[in-house]
Amino acid sequence: MAGGERPPPPPKATAKPQPRPPEGTPPRAELARQARAVLADAVRIAHWAAGTPGPGNAAPLAAHALERAATALELSPAQVRAGWDRARLAGLVELHGDTARPGWRLRAWDRDDSAVLRGWVALFDAWSLLLAAPEGVEAGAVAEAVEAVPQVLSLLQLSAGPVTVPALLDLLGQRVAELQEERCEVPLGPGRSASSAPADTASAPAGTVPAPGDTVADRAGTTAGPARSADLNALLLDWALEGLAAVGALTLGKGHATLTPLGNWAVWVKLEQICVAAQSPAGNIEQSAADMLLGCARLTPGPARDEYRAWLAARTVGSAVAELLAVARGEDALLRGLAFEALRVVGGPAEPEVRAVLAEPSLRPYALLWLAEYEGNDPDDAQDVLSREEATWLWVDTAAAVADHGETGLLVRHLDSAVQGTVPALLDEVRAVGHPRTVQVLVALAAAHPDPALAKAVRRAAFQVHTGGA
Repeated sequence: MAGGERPPPPPKATAKPQPRPPEGTPPRAELARQARAVLADAVRIAHWAAGTPGPGNAAPLAAHALERAATALELSPAQVRAGWDRARLAGLVELHGDTARPGWRLRAWDRDDSAVLRGWVALFDAWSLLLAAPEGVEAGAVAEAVEAVPQVLSLLQLSAGPVTVPALLDLLGQRVAELQEERCEVPLGPGRSASSAPADTASAPAGTVPAPGDTVADRAGTTAGPARSADLNALLLDWALEGLAAVGALTLGKGHATLTPLGNWAVWVKLEQICVAAQSPAGNIEQSAADMLLGCARLTPGPARDEYRAWLAARTVGSAVAELLAVARGEDALLRGLAFEALRVVGGPAEPEVRAVLAEPSLRPYALLWLAEYEGNDPDDAQDVLSREEATWLWVDTAAAVADHGETGLLVRHLDSAVQGTVPALLDEVRAVGHPRTVQVLVALAAAHPDPALAKAVRRAAFQVHTGGA
């Protein structure tokens, strides 16, 4: 019997060249410096909250905690409240009941530019949560404006410079109209009353839309479209631009807006993710992690990695990693191995979460192998990081995957991958390792093995595990 082999999922992916950002994009170190500047107050407040014992740090920040933070950090209550919101949205703090704990990004903030940029992108994605939506506007209209903003950002990114507010307002109006048409809605306009419009229309009912005020669009002198629709879109565009400026994604001038280097880079990243997601050959992007992994189980390594990349590109890193680890904790050993293959495609961003599962016996061998390869070990040598018990547990888990999803011949050949030198030694250690699928694996192996004597010994071992005998 040969030394240990890697679990059945395909070998580690060969890195492909990454697309280059647009010319003139600052290096990542400079982008991270700018992100740190945007989130400077949030980091200070996160450190304060994480180091403050006792309740009162939940969201929203309790009044007495707000006062203590303002005094300790020499900030105004408004600055503390804004910084607290940014800290939560950027993943700098994690809330556990009424207690705030430092998030992994906070712990890595000073040394890991990637963690900083991911934190800022999380804030950028949540821009609509930082500023209250305009009063008197229906939630449906607000939601449509948020859904239309990516097109506005794309125009700003493609223009590579200032874009006038009238042009942005025109694009916003077009996109909102498209969304309404897709939903078969008719917007309010001249000659139509609020009562004659569909109940869920994105336009606000009569009397709820404020008259043109000192909005960005009004200062630009925009009057396109029906008066009520233009006023509503102008109000929502003003809110969106101010929200994006608040997270450092753009700057506002007199009648125009310009993406910051951070905003330009973030929009480019989002566009690249959309392009990657569109390349999913097997159509698994919309599936749950479990269904996606099952759909990839029969693919060869290259196409499987393409599917993983496409599925990951359509989700935030944090949610994707959490979903994959949740699947890995399930009973299906095949999905456990495939989940860690998908995590290999995630790479560095998954490292903190993978390291955190080392304490879970069912995931520890997989996590150890993942971390060994992530740290540069050759996959063929990675097994050296496993103890004898961990290698045996992994052998049983892999055998369970083969028994559930593979062919009997694969299960017989799996014997050769055990670290033990003989079948009796393997059976002794398998019985001692305590894997919950031990009996089923041994029964399946006994049924599949062509050697009657060996099959009898394996069946005896299965009976002893089942009855608790020695």
